[in-house]
Amino acid sequence: MSDLVFDALGDPVRRRIMELLGAGERPAGDVAAVMREGLGISQPAVSQHLKVLREAGLVTVRAEGTRRIYGVDDAGLDRVRAWLARFEDAFAGPLDALETELARGKRERRLRGEGRRERRGAA
Repeated sequence: MSDLVFDALGDPVRRRIMELLGAGERPAGDVAAVMREGLGISQPAVSQHLKVLREAGLVTVRAEGTRRIYGVDDAGLDRVRAWLARFEDAFAGPLDALETELARGKRERRLRGEGRRERRGAA
């Protein structure tokens, strides 16, 4: 996995662009307009962000007349998914342990509550 991918995704503006393109292809001008309205980012800055995403293999670009149409590069995202999949087991163990501890705490609180009700009923 290229460091370019995670460097590119490390920037919140580029993540927002990826979210925007995740809904479907868009002309560069539309992307720039959304980013300008939402985040106050200039068109040249958006173009630079798109270039970084393209060089990282996360977006595609195609010419349509004078416009440039950007979209998510599924192959690039597949590489990210494959890299992250290597860590699934590392995440699963601690989460399973957390779930067990939460269930244990819930059961103990329920049992303490039942004990209090029994004592009140005996008094």
